Amino acid sequence: MRIAEIKSRSRAFAAAVVLGAALARGQALPAPEPRFALTVYSNADPATFDPKGDPQQNTYPPQRALPGYGVVRERREIDLKSGINTLRFSDVAAGIDPTTVSFESLTDPAGTAVLEQNYEFDLVSSAKLLEKYIDKAVVVERPMGDGKIETIEGTLLSAAQGLVIKTPDGGVRIINGYSGIRVADAAGLITKPTLVWQLTATKEGKHDALVTYQTSGLTWRADYNIVLNEKNTAADVGAWVTMVNRSGVNYPDTRLKLVAGDVQRVTPPQRAEVQFAARAMRDAAEAGAGGFVEKSLFEYHLYTLGRTTSLPDNSTKQIELFEKKLDVPAKKVFVYYGLPEQWRGFYSPQPYQNRDLGIETNKKVDVYISIDNKEAAGLGIPLPAGRVRVYQRDDTEKTAEFVGEDVIQHTPKDEKLLIRVGSAFDIVGERKQTDFTVNVDGHVITESFEIKLRNHKKEAVSVIVKENLFRWANWEITAKSDAFEKQDYRTVHFPVDVPADGEKVVTYTVKYTW
Repeated sequence: MRIAEIKSRSRAFAAAVVLGAALARGQALPAPEPRFALTVYSNADPATFDPKGDPQQNTYPPQRALPGYGVVRERREIDLKSGINTLRFSDVAAGIDPTTVSFESLTDPAGTAVLEQNYEFDLVSSAKLLEKYIDKAVVVERPMGDGKIETIEGTLLSAAQGLVIKTPDGGVRIINGYSGIRVADAAGLITKPTLVWQLTATKEGKHDALVTYQTSGLTWRADYNIVLNEKNTAADVGAWVTMVNRSGVNYPDTRLKLVAGDVQRVTPPQRAEVQFAARAMRDAAEAGAGGFVEKSLFEYHLYTLGRTTSLPDNSTKQIELFEKKLDVPAKKVFVYYGLPEQWRGFYSPQPYQNRDLGIETNKKVDVYISIDNKEAAGLGIPLPAGRVRVYQRDDTEKTAEFVGEDVIQHTPKDEKLLIRVGSAFDIVGERKQTDFTVNVDGHVITESFEIKLRNHKKEAVSVIVKENLFRWANWEITAKSDAFEKQDYRTVHFPVDVPADGEKVVTYTVKYTW
């Protein structure tokens, strides 16, 4: 007996044992396997991707315009005869990648084999239909006015620019305007994308078949809601998954999994990735009956929904990613980045000696919410990339008001979330270059700055003054009014306190040498 046949009989025996035990104990029978199991991957940029976007505004075909894809596993009951069979498998996703398709008979895997596979996607349309009926009989209806219709029968010779019809008397008519065309036989026309297999089977009768493939037109994004208390010391953190299905297929009663992480994908996709995702789906039943359960998978994170769900085609659906976390410690952080935005990423391959570089000032002081993604703080959850919306609770009005939003990238547990929500209204910054000298012979640039922070609040605030030392990689701060912390090879932070309704001045001098 072959190994595959032994495995098949073992699965059947195990299922019978489970069924018998359940009946003996008076328990409900196990739920049948859902028709669909779906793993969805996303490379959506949460800053720019709009889940409710109109598919018609995207590039053609619309299924391929979404920044993501899915691996579909579908079970169907099929009838096979002993010997060679031709099986047509329609209602597959319009964005299917036919190179990733695999077929398996779960009923008789050892005795069923695929000999040949075809993907038929030349779907019928009025233009396609006319092309298929060249040199065939058609009936054309042409309006004559006053509600009258002329009927023209003949052989279609061309449909490129109007219709060219050869009539039964041997004449030829050119018809540019018509109201309808009737054809004799529409057999063989494809109305849905269809997989066609030629396969051989030794077991006649009904088979439980499993088909796996990749498709475009599927993606997801995480959306987070953070509600701060009035003192900005704690927050309630909720998360939702926003699913988008434009694959061309409805997925009713579906086992759903999501993969978060940067999964490399080769074009065209390789079958190994499909098999990898398919194996991962077989664990779906272990998740329980509630929301998403997270676990590590390879170098990514897998989120399994503990129940089935339905994903209609051309729809957007939201599902809670995890139960809301209450009273998570949070902190409001002010950051003054006085360097104008256009110079923040500037890098020169040589010492930059133009004194007017980056001397403009940005007056806005940015506001961030800092949250530690740690279990001790009430989180400690691998957080997929997504959009974060922040609200603050107004206990007087019993409302939560929107105060800003940001995006986060994939954030592992035990890392810090730093969410920029906007700019402070009552805190103003001013950055001024106070000195600049160049000693070309000595290969030295010396530059001094004065940063003023004015606080119009009734309470003192702490502000991080962020400065880029961008003129050259070799630098040294030779004078300073306050202690600084080096962040990287070109960035320093001056953490300072600004008194209530007062001002704080930070000065420093930097020397570049080469």
